[in-house]
Amino acid sequence: MNCQDIKNRVGIRVVLESFNIFPVKENQRIAFYFALDRKESVPSLAVDFMKNTAFDFGTGKSYDVISIVQVINRCSVSEALKYLARFDFSLLNSEEKIGSVVQKHYEITKVIDIKHPALVQYLQFRKVYEQKDLISEIHYRMNNKKYFGIGFKNNSNGLEIRSTYSKLCLGIKDVTLIKNDLNSDNEIILFEGFFDYLTYRAINIINDETADYLILNSTAMFFKVENVLMGYDKIFLFLDNDDNGKTVKQMIQTKYRNVEDCSSLYSDYKDLNEWFVKNNKI
Repeated sequence: MNCQDIKNRVGIRVVLESFNIFPVKENQRIAFYFALDRKESVPSLAVDFMKNTAFDFGTGKSYDVISIVQVINRCSVSEALKYLARFDFSLLNSEEKIGSVVQKHYEITKVIDIKHPALVQYLQFRKVYEQKDLISEIHYRMNNKKYFGIGFKNNSNGLEIRSTYSKLCLGIKDVTLIKNDLNSDNEIILFEGFFDYLTYRAINIINDETADYLILNSTAMFFKVENVLMGYDKIFLFLDNDDNGKTVKQMIQTKYRNVEDCSSLYSDYKDLNEWFVKNNKI
């Protein structure tokens, strides 16, 4: 596979997420990130998801997925191509961890039940406040500043952090597999993000509390669960209706038997939670 193939087939968002880099603000097409090569208080890196490119307004440099990996990993083009090959879903057959994670220094200062009014309000807005026992309130310090957010633990004891203003992972990025001892039918329900998992628990669409749950926490993590899914007799999919979600869905439907796509329920919405928020009047 040549450089142009990689640039066309590997999504820039997935690559950035593999380094625990998430947008500070975004709309449907453009997102703004902090610069890749320096500290800053105002995000200057504009990422165009349609063109699959990025532009740094601070330096005037343009990036594609290859040059992004080169900057972050400080590596050659050939090494960057090797790193990016894992994100071509036709080649994802490795259980190797996504490597060289760039993580800002942080310290978790407090883990408590959800109490902060801002987080309570955010969960109420997302219509999943009643599922607060499945998550925690996380207070942490990063770059000498104090922050707090909703925390959801993954299999490597990393914490997916969400709030109105933040989306990041503290620690190692990983999936979250929740096993159910009552899973006699050997079924698993797969979600892309934990808010969709919380939403499912809120409405219990399939009315089945005996299945295992798998939350990817990012489509970039799919390579870690390919062998896991082979062990199940039935797979239910609640993936996002964007390009990444559709790509993962197609791969699962091609590779595994007895797969049920549940996205038709929210076909006019980005994901299950958005559908629930806009249609649940409670």
